Amino acid sequence: MKFASRAARVEPFYVMEVAKAASRIAREVSASGRPMVFLNIGEPDFTAPPLVQEAAARAVRDGRTQYTHAVGLDRLRDRIAQWYLDRFAVKVEPHRIVVTAGASAALQLVCLALVEAGDEILMPDPSYPCNRNFVATAEGTPVLVPTTAAERYQLSAAKVREHWGEKTRGVLLASPSNPTGTSIHPEELRRIHEFVQSQDGITLLDEIYLGLSYDDTFGHTGLAIDDRVVSINSFSKYFSMTGWRLGWVVAPEPLVPVLERLAQNLFICPSTVAQYAALACFEPESIAEYERRRAEFRKRRDWFIPELRSMGLEVPVTPDGAFYAWADVSAAFAKLGVANSWDFAFEAMKRAHVAVTPGRDFGTAQTSRFVRFSTASSLAHLEEAAARLREMLAG
Repeated sequence: MKFASRAARVEPFYVMEVAKAASRIAREVSASGRPMVFLNIGEPDFTAPPLVQEAAARAVRDGRTQYTHAVGLDRLRDRIAQWYLDRFAVKVEPHRIVVTAGASAALQLVCLALVEAGDEILMPDPSYPCNRNFVATAEGTPVLVPTTAAERYQLSAAKVREHWGEKTRGVLLASPSNPTGTSIHPEELRRIHEFVQSQDGITLLDEIYLGLSYDDTFGHTGLAIDDRVVSINSFSKYFSMTGWRLGWVVAPEPLVPVLERLAQNLFICPSTVAQYAALACFEPESIAEYERRRAEFRKRRDWFIPELRSMGLEVPVTPDGAFYAWADVSAAFAKLGVANSWDFAFEAMKRAHVAVTPGRDFGTAQTSRFVRFSTASSLAHLEEAAARLREMLAG
């Protein structure tokens, strides 16, 4: 069977490949009394809160399960716009919001609408691997720009200017970022966007972890800068609705009908039941629960990262958002007899029964030294994982 060349350009999602291996090893050790602790997948251990679950059940019971507009329920777009005003003091017109089948669909639609064949999109290295594959499937070329801890693993205006070329179309940034949990300073983001605009380019901003910020310096939406910023967001992380597959784009007005036309053809509409459920996310009772969970994620971060550092697994930059720890584990290579973080991850699964994600997925700039720990698991699981890792490294 002959496959399209675009399929060959998409690399495996190694996070999921490692997850399959972790599940296999977990089955093998299930009877050992030391089951696998999973710190590899970026998924909140909290599920949708009660009002959201009730709203979903009510939608099914009332027969609200047919197609909606391709851009989503008007009521949901209104609620999202109000959230930006209440949370970030940023006014977003509801008609600029396009509800999508997850942030992945949002990124796909945006890339198909804005990226021509051969266009280059600058991205930080490390960064979330699927983002560069959305660019690739739109026939564009993702260009990974190495970043450092001093830069918080984010692009700077100076680096964007340095790497901008004749084929560069724009930038795709994430703030807070996966895998590092670090954000771009608002003023630096403004400088990046101003340069991109001077080149008639596009600023694409992945903000799916925006609600999970822990530092007032960084917890701002890029939409405060300019209406020409294209922001992608999701109900998966802050709103704890991963499997519901619901996200949105805030787009410049001229882009909205293009996204709508593409969505009509590619997706018809987002899940109707998920949309009716998501209306309840913005009720005061739900927001209070989300804020309690945000505090819990911060508590986990504040406990786990010092533990990693104390056993020689250095986290160069304390994350200001999301639920990840980007840890340099190279100090443990000789002790474990491994050559890179990929091998470290498999040793941790086999010896400590702790599943982590090696840096291979996220780029090439020193990523062979790093693993990503997810702190989305309970504090009890984090404590157990830390104890096992400490034992493994001491042995």
